[in-house]
Amino acid sequence: MASDKRLLGGELRVINIGLKSFADELRRRGARVTHVDWQPPASGDDHMVDHLRRLRRDGGRTEQANQNAFQRIIDADPVLIDVAPAGEVMAGLRKGMLLHAGPPIAWSDMCGPMRAAVVGALRYEGWAGNNTDAEAMVGQGDIQVRPNHDFDAVGPMTGIISPSMPVFVIENRTFGNKAYCTINEGIGKVMRFGANDDAVIERLVWLQEELAPLLRDAIRRVGGVELGPILARALSMGDEMHQRNVAASSLFFRAVAPELARTSTNGAELARAMEFLATNDQFFLNLAMAAAKAIMDPTGNISGSTIVSAMSRNGKDFGIRVGGTGSRWFTTPAPMPDGMYFPGYTAADANPDMGDSAIIETVGLGGFAMAGAPAVVGFVGAGTFENAIKFTREMGEITFGRHTQLRIPTLDFQGTPCGIDVLKVVETGITPVINTGIAHRLPGVGQVGAGIVRAPYECFTQALEALAGSAEIAGKP
Repeated sequence: MASDKRLLGGELRVINIGLKSFADELRRRGARVTHVDWQPPASGDDHMVDHLRRLRRDGGRTEQANQNAFQRIIDADPVLIDVAPAGEVMAGLRKGMLLHAGPPIAWSDMCGPMRAAVVGALRYEGWAGNNTDAEAMVGQGDIQVRPNHDFDAVGPMTGIISPSMPVFVIENRTFGNKAYCTINEGIGKVMRFGANDDAVIERLVWLQEELAPLLRDAIRRVGGVELGPILARALSMGDEMHQRNVAASSLFFRAVAPELARTSTNGAELARAMEFLATNDQFFLNLAMAAAKAIMDPTGNISGSTIVSAMSRNGKDFGIRVGGTGSRWFTTPAPMPDGMYFPGYTAADANPDMGDSAIIETVGLGGFAMAGAPAVVGFVGAGTFENAIKFTREMGEITFGRHTQLRIPTLDFQGTPCGIDVLKVVETGITPVINTGIAHRLPGVGQVGAGIVRAPYECFTQALEALAGSAEIAGKP
């Protein structure tokens, strides 16, 4: 009895497991509390737990498939080999066809910025003389709209690609596959955010007729630009490659500038090209996206793999693809970003999340590498640098491993979390964090901020359901 009295009469120390509100209340009452952030696997969903158990007890087949996918990511060697009109190098892209960001979407379901970008692309191609005619062409089915990912391509925000637009051609020299992305247009009113006035079209024509040929000659003269080393070095210099590309763009400029100077015979053209490259801090974003696409595509058709091969959004839907289910999309409504807005704009102006750029997070960059990009923290509204470190460490809970080349100096050169695993996402309830730009919901306004968005949990439960079904079929005699 005496020992009981000493126990109860002493200082109360509490370990709280589960709901944080219990710990908060005890702290308010003066108790010393250690909170353990725990929840049951798959949020207690017995159906999902059964799927997790089945896939984890399959004799190591899932583990081996995921190891294969992860190794393909590590072994990838993305190299920029060319700049060419999309219709010349992208198989199947033809006149009367436009490509867009995200999972498949009908014209009638497109958000304002994407509809405006489609209209602008039709005028740029000369297929329509004005916006009214362009809308009528798409509405009556004269123009076919398809996702970029179906053509081994990616595009930022609206992601529109038309046949005449010049695209970067990135080859994964380890596996032989190629990926494509348009040239970054710069800042201000641009088509990727839904602007389509005459100035936007004129800039696209300049990219096609003047900048692209100069870049093509320079890239061919240097024998291609290896992008892997640029990604790794830029990360060590404070880029995460989704919202911050200052170092990567500068490194790319250093790689091509001498050859641009040697190949150009027109001083005025060279000056315009140099100025554009030197002042466009986001120039490398498109290259990073295409590099990530080239890296991830070899993981996209590995039987039994639960590694995410793509994440994308079209302004209406968010979708993921998984290695074990190939090109199938698992979709749910696109979330709203949480971030910082430019002066004069608020969350009421924002469009739901949009763009193929989340492919960057699948390789362990972007939101997964925020600990390596202190300068981006305030821009995307992540709060403190400590929060950025927490984001990176949290992503380590849902990934297969750490990248061996992409290392973060601020974490003692630890590799970035890499290989998003559907099993771990569903089991922990932790969803991928994505750095993103925020577009105005109305066409023509452009970017109104930048922030963070979480991939919706429902995409991963859908994928787990399909993976478990495939495993059950594969296991039957």
